[in-house]
Amino acid sequence: MYIVPIGWLYVALMMAVAEATGTSGTILGAIVTFVLYGMVPVALVVYLMGSPARKRAIRAREAGSETGLEPGFEPGLGEKPGPASLSPQPSNPPDAGHHSSAAPQIDRVPPVGKES
Repeated sequence: MYIVPIGWLYVALMMAVAEATGTSGTILGAIVTFVLYGMVPVALVVYLMGSPARKRAIRAREAGSETGLEPGFEPGLGEKPGPASLSPQPSNPPDAGHHSSAAPQIDRVPPVGKES
């Protein structure tokens, strides 16, 4: 799967070496050549090639959260999921202070440059 990106990086590296050792070439030109012709396209291709694997991982994580089981939990290995492990847990606990989040603030500081 990674043979094409490795080959592309090799060709880009050889282009950069030719740029650096040429009569009118510079080291900065070699670095720019390697980054723009090698690293950026290969990073984009590898990212796009990994998209299906990321989607599968997200679906597997969602399927595990729907059942209430931890990722990697396999029933039948000595533990049985009980009712406590299957109940959904809230991700954010409710506010214990029972205050509105948009409550007016009493001790405000006046804006700079204005008299109150």
